[in-house]
Amino acid sequence: MPEKQGRSLPRAVWALGLTSLLMDTSSELIHGLLPVFLVVTLGASATALGVIEGIAEATAQVTRVFSGWLSDAFGRRKALTVAGYGLAALTKPLFPLANSIGLVLLARFLDRIGKGIRGAPRDALVADLTPADQRGAAFGLRQSLDTVGATLGPAAAIGLMYLFNDDIRTVLWFAVIPAVLAVAVLVFGVKEPSGRRRAARAPLQAKEIGRLGAAYWLVVAAGAVFTLARFSEAFLVIRATDGGLALAWAPAVIAVMSLVFALCAYPAGGLQDRIGARPLLLVGLGALVAADLVLAFGSSLPAIFLGIGLWGLHMGLTQGVLAALIAATAPERLRGTAFGLFGLIAGVSSLIASVLAGILWDRIGDQATFLAGAALAATALIAFLLVRQDPGGAGNRGAGRPI
Repeated sequence: MPEKQGRSLPRAVWALGLTSLLMDTSSELIHGLLPVFLVVTLGASATALGVIEGIAEATAQVTRVFSGWLSDAFGRRKALTVAGYGLAALTKPLFPLANSIGLVLLARFLDRIGKGIRGAPRDALVADLTPADQRGAAFGLRQSLDTVGATLGPAAAIGLMYLFNDDIRTVLWFAVIPAVLAVAVLVFGVKEPSGRRRAARAPLQAKEIGRLGAAYWLVVAAGAVFTLARFSEAFLVIRATDGGLALAWAPAVIAVMSLVFALCAYPAGGLQDRIGARPLLLVGLGALVAADLVLAFGSSLPAIFLGIGLWGLHMGLTQGVLAALIAATAPERLRGTAFGLFGLIAGVSSLIASVLAGILWDRIGDQATFLAGAALAATALIAFLLVRQDPGGAGNRGAGRPI
């Protein structure tokens, strides 16, 4: 059972999860208010919102390639992870200081560089610390704790907005506190496996990428398809406020989505260790189709929040699973690079998805944005039904088994 596996996971995995929780509390406190701040306060269009969010996420994913490569080449995953979290913490004050769309874009850009620096080395470190038959649970745990933070951040934003009479800038300053705590937990609570503390190795050669086999690239393709069908959650916030949600309650959108995400991710990781990844990916795509349809046609706030909850269910069923599949299908020496390449392709898909979502929103309407997302997700679901292999199997042991 997932609970049993969770109690036996290494302490450093829990510390990495707590680090993610604290940093996501900080980031989502900001993210829950940022779409409204941009559109309502600074007058940004939906297209501009899509461009900003797309660039931000693409930047994070492109940076992952280089940080993942460096962590493989020098065998120092923790140092890069600390650098990434540290940069993100340093950029948090830029958000309350920003007074234009350009400065918000700069702040998001620098913050996401920090995310990109830490992402691949952190995920590779989780894999290094965890036995192969527990990686689904380990990645599910980290993802769940990360998403608990993504629930606490917006919840804190709601309370602080009421306490400070909707003064967004004052509220944004509070994001600095959990960001600093996240770096402290990482520095003092995580020790890199002794086997990785060795002298720098020869830099990776381009030809070594060829060692990433077909199973790995199948997972990469799956991640790209998922990302194309799922644009930035910032559009969920705008959809809810357009539907009548009060400004102070805007962060509740991210909170609800993240709560469902957090409740599902850890059990989904444990289930993956037992039954394989394919069933979870299929159900996750089905949840995304349903979410888009509800958000496209729902006219009341309860209906909109049902769609938001389904969106969170899709995330919980798929994100940790995909990360565990990358760990299962990549050689250890190339693990950081593998996470980085996966992130790069997902980042390009994210940029395309968010920009297209903004253009559809501005030129046709919000319904067109969500219907396009539903069509892409449904297409991906059909494609997955035609694929008869599970690249991960039950943990690492069933890699590539037919189902």
